[in-house]
Parts: sequence; C-alpha cells; structure tokens
Amino acid sequence: MVYWRIKARLGYAVARRLLRWPALVKQPRVWAWMEGQFARMAALDDVAAQSFYGHLLLFRGRGFGAREEGIRLLGKAAAAGDAKSAYQLGVLSLAGDTRNAPDGIETARWWTLAADAGHPLAARRLAELYAEGEHGLAADAELAERYSRRATELGL
Repeated sequence: MVYWRIKARLGYAVARRLLRWPALVKQPRVWAWMEGQFARMAALDDVAAQSFYGHLLLFRGRGFGAREEGIRLLGKAAAAGDAKSAYQLGVLSLAGDTRNAPDGIETARWWTLAADAGHPLAARRLAELYAEGEHGLAADAELAERYSRRATELGL
C-alpha cells in the first residue's frame, strides 16, 4: 500500500512540473496521463491535489461532467480546510447557474470558512455581502464590520 502512495505522489509531482512546458501539455496522450496523475492523487484524499484538480476541472475541464467533478473536489477540499476552494465555492454560489439561483446564505457559509482559514478576499467580500444583504441574506452591519476588520488583519 505504501508503494502505491509513493508512486502516486511521484507521478503527481512529475505531472505538476510538466505543466511548465506548454508544448507537452498540448499533446493529447501526455495530457491524458497528467490528468490521470491529478485524479489519482485527488482520489487519495490529498487536499492540495483536490483543490488543484478541482480548479483545473472547473475552469479547463471539458463538458458538464468535468465541471461537476471539479465542484465536488472543491467541496471536499473546502470541507478539509482549504481556503481557496471555499472561496471559489462561494463565488459559484453567488453567481448561480442554470439549475440554482444565486444564494447569499450559501455564499456566506463558504466565505466564512475561507475567511476563518485566512483568505483575505473572502473576508472582504463577505463584509460587502453582509453590508448589502442580497440574494436571501439579511444585511447585518455588525457582521459586516467584523469581516471588514478580519480582511484588514489579513492584509487587505
């Protein structure tokens, strides 16, 4: 079992380095191998790999299934404490899509996770969201001020 984990980590590290060469990334067979390495590492519950591969599928994946898998991986990474994934899920919740209307409450939930994990932009946008109170979320001046201070603490 340890052998397979080491092999997965090594393959993932090589695939991440290959991203630096655009000519290789454009080769379908190389790209398919790289995606396999990303998927394998994400399946081993590596939070950083789930975040990376989730973002890759969300923004560069082909088809609806890739987008859904990207969102699923981002959700797993966010639940494990990844601030960047939680922030991105908040952005998606606020934007809405063809199946779901924009949801301010869900956005606040994700951005609260991200802000608590140290994501400065999540804290700033959460302060703005609470100040305006939109998409089903009631305005709350106290929370807006709290997250504004948090954003300042984090460097924004």
